[in-house]
Formats: sequence, C-alpha cells, structure tokens
Amino acid sequence: MNRAVLAGTAAAFIAAAGGGFIIAQRPLTRNVVAVTAASAQEIQAPIYYQDPDGKPAYSSTPTKTPDGRNYRAVPANADISFEDIVTEPMPGPNSVSTERRIKYYRNPMGLPDTSPTPKKDSMGMDYIPVFDRDDSDDGSVKLSPGKIQRTGVKSEPAAKRVIRTTIRAPGTIQLDERRVSVISMRAESWVQKVADVTTGTKVRSGQPLMDIYSPAISSAAAEYVATITSKTTGGDGLYGRGSRQRIMNLDVPDTVIAEIEKSRIVPISIAWAAPRDGIVLERNAIEGMRAQPGDILFRIADTSLVWAMVDVAERDLGTIAVGQPVNVRTRSLSGKQFAGKINVIYPQVNRETRTTRVRIELANADLALLPDMYIDASIETGSADPIVSVPESAVIDTGTRQSVFIDKGQGRFEPRGVELGRRGGGYVELREGVADGEPVVISANFLIDAESNLKAALKGFSDARSPQ
Repeated sequence: MNRAVLAGTAAAFIAAAGGGFIIAQRPLTRNVVAVTAASAQEIQAPIYYQDPDGKPAYSSTPTKTPDGRNYRAVPANADISFEDIVTEPMPGPNSVSTERRIKYYRNPMGLPDTSPTPKKDSMGMDYIPVFDRDDSDDGSVKLSPGKIQRTGVKSEPAAKRVIRTTIRAPGTIQLDERRVSVISMRAESWVQKVADVTTGTKVRSGQPLMDIYSPAISSAAAEYVATITSKTTGGDGLYGRGSRQRIMNLDVPDTVIAEIEKSRIVPISIAWAAPRDGIVLERNAIEGMRAQPGDILFRIADTSLVWAMVDVAERDLGTIAVGQPVNVRTRSLSGKQFAGKINVIYPQVNRETRTTRVRIELANADLALLPDMYIDASIETGSADPIVSVPESAVIDTGTRQSVFIDKGQGRFEPRGVELGRRGGGYVELREGVADGEPVVISANFLIDAESNLKAALKGFSDARSPQ
C-alpha cells in the first residue's frame, strides 16, 4: 500500500512538472509566431485596401465598411494587372537603375480620374499606370508598340495631289426670260383673220399672224393722215409728231405706220406680225373674237438659247463660281451632253431643301431641249495645280477646331492644328499646319486624340491638386 501511495505521489509530481513545462513553453511559441507574422507582413506590405465583399471600392489607407468591417489588405503579389509585364535585366554592380517610376494611375475608360495607388473602376477594370517617361510636356502622346499594333494606328505622308470633285445637281430646262414675247392689244379690238399658225409652229420675225380692227387705232390713224395732208400743216413736221406718237402708243407696228405715211390712206384692218423668231407657245386669237386691252393673243419664245435651272447644295456653294463650265445631261436623251456655263448664282437659299438655285445658259440650236425637261448637271470643281493634302480620315474635326496627328516616330504623336481647304476623291487640302512629306496618322487617330485629351485633363487635374 505504501508503494502505491508513493507511485501515485510520484506520478502527480511528474504530471505537475510536465504541465508547468508546457505552460512555460506557451509564451515562447506565441512569441515565435508573432515574430514570423510580423516579418511576413513587412515583406508583403499591403499596397491598397479593398472592400471585404470584393466590391469595386478601394482605399489607400485602412478603413471600414459602413457596417464596421475592416477593408481587406491587398499585398503587391495579390494585385491583378492587365498591363504588359516589362522585364528588365538585373542591375549589375556598376549599372544604373532603369526602373520606371509610376507617377499615378489613370482611369482605363479615359475619364479624368487619377489615383496615387492601384484601383479598379465601377466595372472592375484596373486603372492604368502612367510612368515618368510616358508623360511629356511637349504636347505629344506616347503609345507603346503593343498598343499601336492592337489599335491599328497607321501613318501616311502628306503629299501634293490634284483634288477635283464633281458636284451633281438636278434641275429643269426653262425659257430665257429675255427671249419671250407676248402679243396683246392696247385698245379694244376685233380679230378679223388669223394666219395658219398654231401652238408649236415656228415663226420668223415679221411673219403675219392676224388682222385686227380697232376703232381707237383707226381714229388715231385718220387724225395723223389729216395732219400730214393738211395744206396749212402738211409741210411742217412738228404738227404731225403728236398724232404719230398717239399711233405708236397703241403699239401699232412701225411697218404699218410707214405704210400709212406713204399711202396717205387709213387702213380698215391692220396686219399684226411676229415680233421675233421663235416658236408659238400659246395661241388664243380666234377669228371674230373681241380682244380687250391686255388680253394675250399670242406668246412666242426663242428657244435657241435656254436656261438650265439646277439646285446646288448649300455646302457646295463655296466651290462654284460664275463662268464655271458645266455639263448637262437630259434624262430623256441618254448619252447626249450639252455644254454650258454658270450664268447666275441666285442670292437666296431654300429654307426647306437648303439648296440654292443656279442658272446655266445652254445653246439649243437643234431645239432638243424643251421647257420643263428634267436634267442632271455635273460641275467640275477644284484646281489643276497639286496641293498638299491628306486622306479625310486623318482630320479630327470637333466643329470648333480641325487637327491631325504627326507621327514623330518611336511611338510619339504630336497633335497639330490645321486649316482645311477643298475636298475631293477622299482627300482634303491642308492649307496650313502640315508640310509636304510629313507623316500623318490616318487611322485610329480618334484613340490618340482621346489619349491626348486625357493627358491634358490629367495634367490640369494634377496641377490643380499640387500645392502652390
């Protein structure tokens, strides 16, 4: 029994000693773990803090969510970047470090938003780092070779070209207003006889059209005959001038007046003749009818010269001028062209169609062009001399400024304002800003423009935030 008591006492002592040893060892283990964690944290220090739920919310300093939870620390090795990894050789003992320093991070969608630390936008896209060497102050934009290849940036030298373009305008054939004559009476008359002429008949100047009787004309003619045959006044030409003027005011043809002076007889009817060569467009005279003053009895037009009235778009008015040659084709006479020149550019723009009426004179010797016929006009514009030009795709036009990007080489592009001139054949004239032979970006220039605008906005944003 004593042995059992001694054995139990020894076991209890050993157990107590062992427990004390274990208890004594616990602080040491904790210290080792704490030192290891501190060393790991020092090696993998967080570069920013992210929302614990993975939302696109970031902070450069430790912070909490609205419900009191801590933001998750993101070390450098856990950050995700979509930029190309640039590998540089390890520096030797005498080499100079070529590592590029990141100035800030910019929004991947081109918004004027920067961050001193990496972050993501609302769609989860990583902000893009901007390095010291990528941010120049000369206004140029630098792109990496990979980005140039992916975006399809292409350049082409500005060159001298002959720019000519054809303006096409629809229109109709109209009569020359100066070549239309109307036959009407100035006094009440009666049509006694009408010649064998109808609408569409070609007539010659002086060809008889009708015989008319007018009491007013007969009275004036009788007075004139009495004056010139009087014994007291017949020899004095001054007394007959008033009577002769009265006949002329009634629009009596000169040939009729000359016949009265020669025969000294008052005619019962007067033969009315065509005043010009042309075509009878309208015949209203009928035998036996009474014609009131102003009634149109015949309308005759000379169609050997006609007008083409075309509508030119407002945007093309600056490229046309009076005297410019024009080719006209009719829709009914296929394959036949008529040459003419611009005679008048009307000083008014149609409010609905935004076009301006242009008048073109056309010779119509064979009378093939008829009034109101539809035609299509082709106006050649431009100069025969070569001018500095680039493809139209090279120009960025914001409405208030026009610019192009000059390819400076090694991924650098310089924005430059230009003054535009004529357009044609897919090219546009550059009057100022670019010299012959300078390489100009002709594709993907809007992406470079976005980079340039972003750079200017970021620079202004950075300057505004910098201390004065």
